[in-house]
Amino acid sequence: MAIKTIMASLAVLTMLAGCASQQEVRTSTSGATASATPSEPGARVVKSRDGSFEGEMIGTPAPNSRFAKLQIGMTMREVSSLIGAPDDMIRHETGKRWIPFYFGNDAQRLQVIYKNEGCLTYTGGNVFGGGDNELIRVTVAPKGGCLDT
Repeated sequence: MAIKTIMASLAVLTMLAGCASQQEVRTSTSGATASATPSEPGARVVKSRDGSFEGEMIGTPAPNSRFAKLQIGMTMREVSSLIGAPDDMIRHETGKRWIPFYFGNDAQRLQVIYKNEGCLTYTGGNVFGGGDNELIRVTVAPKGGCLDT
C-alpha cells in the first residue's frame, strides 16, 4: 500500500512540475531549451546553428562587434575561443532543477557579461554537473543592464 501511495505522489509531482511552465518549450537532442516565443519585447526567436532548437536574440549587434560573430547553439568554449573570455559570470538554477527525473542540461543557467557588448546566456548543465553549455540567448546591451537577476 505504501508503494502505491509513493508512486501516486511522484506522478502528481511530475504532473505539477510539467504544468508550472506556461510557455511552450522546445528541447534539442542535447537537452538545451529555449522558449518558442520571445521572453522580452524586442526579442527575436532564432534557430540554433544545427536547427535543433530555438534561442533568442535581444537587440542587434553592430556589424563589426564581437557578438556579430555568434550563433545560437555554440558552446561556451567555442564562444570564448572566438571572442575572448567574459568580464563576469553569474550561475543560477532554473525551475527545471526540481522536476523529478529531469536529465536535460538546462537545470542551471550561466549568464556572462562582456563589457561594452552585453550578455550571453548558456544552458548550465544538468543537476549532476554534466552537459554542454550551449548559447541560448544573446542580449546586446552596450551600456549594461542586461542581466535578469
